[in-house]
Amino acid sequence: MATINELLDIANDSVTRVDFDTANEMILNGAYIVDVREESEVAQSGKIKDAIHIPRGLIEFQLSAESTTNPLDINKDSDLLIYCAAGIRAALAAKTLQDLGFKNVYNLGGLSEWVSSGGAIEP
Repeated sequence: MATINELLDIANDSVTRVDFDTANEMILNGAYIVDVREESEVAQSGKIKDAIHIPRGLIEFQLSAESTTNPLDINKDSDLLIYCAAGIRAALAAKTLQDLGFKNVYNLGGLSEWVSSGGAIEP
C-alpha cells in the first residue's frame, strides 16, 4: 500500500506543473480552470476568475463521462488547469483525472501563487 507521499510523488511525476504565463496562454486558447478546494475555502478567499469550482472529493463524479452535472460539457480532450490552496490536492486530482482518461490535465498550483503573479480572482 502506498503512502500519501508516494502517491504525491507519482502525481507530480505524471502531471505537468504550469506557470502563470503558460496558464494564461492556455486560458486564451480555451483551457478550463478547475478549483478543487473546499467550499469554505472558496467562500473565504474567492477563486480564480472564471474558474469552475469542483471540490476534490467530487471531481471523479462530476467530470465522468456518465455525469449529468459535468460543467460546460468538459470532455477527455479538454485542457484542464487544476489548482487548490498549495498545489498538493491539485496534483492528486489531476492524476486521478489522468487515470480516468483525461489527456490534457495540468497542475496550476495554489491560489496564492496565482494572486502573487497578478492573476485575477472573483468572489
